[in-house]
Amino acid sequence: MSYLTLSLALIFVLIPIILSKTLHLGLEKDTVSATVRSIIQLLAVGYILQFVFDSEHIIYIILMILLMIIAATQNARKKGASIKGITWKLVATYVFVEILTQGILLGFNITPATAQYIIPISGMMIGNSMVLSILFLNRFTSEVEANQDETELILSLGGTPKQAIHRQLITSIQASTIPTIESQKTIGLVQLPGMMSGQIMAGADPVQAVQFQLLILFLLLTAAVVTSAMLGFLSYPSLFNERMQMLKIRRKDELNSH
Repeated sequence: MSYLTLSLALIFVLIPIILSKTLHLGLEKDTVSATVRSIIQLLAVGYILQFVFDSEHIIYIILMILLMIIAATQNARKKGASIKGITWKLVATYVFVEILTQGILLGFNITPATAQYIIPISGMMIGNSMVLSILFLNRFTSEVEANQDETELILSLGGTPKQAIHRQLITSIQASTIPTIESQKTIGLVQLPGMMSGQIMAGADPVQAVQFQLLILFLLLTAAVVTSAMLGFLSYPSLFNERMQMLKIRRKDELNSH
């Protein structure tokens, strides 16, 4: 695809802008901003990846992965601002997911140990973990805030912090993983995954494209459950002090005012 051909695709940006203007939705500025940012960011990443793929140096691969983890952490930490130490908890979770998935892939020679495979797969895993952590933190903080009286009652009756927060924790883990699991139930029937479609359009054998897509789906499933579970069990102790008393949870509007 040439840049001239790609520029014609901007028609798909003009359509929502025209609709927004006609219906007075007020989305024009955000649409233009999102479009410009996506163009600049993706082109920059494209040239960087081309350099990294050509060099095949392990340092550049590690730096790319670290950049992904830092960006994901900065984006997700806002949802868990009321949880003490949420930044390092997110970093630990993303690093663990990365080591786990790449360790299995490379350890069993499922994928080659090259930048061409490591970086794109790492991006998908870290990106998915970021979305899952945002979903989890959003639900978990809401559950804790809504059920604070119940939690304190269990504590007053001699329950441990883990027992007091167990229902909210499990509910939040389940809720955050449901989208990933449900989407996999209808994959291939309702939608064709973007990566598989891209491979097919690039001329790859459809069966090979399906096999690789299945690998990614299995990885995403692991990343989803591990992310929510690990982040949950790292986060809940921060809601209690050394006397096993529940700390006051600041409401979202209070956090936004600071």
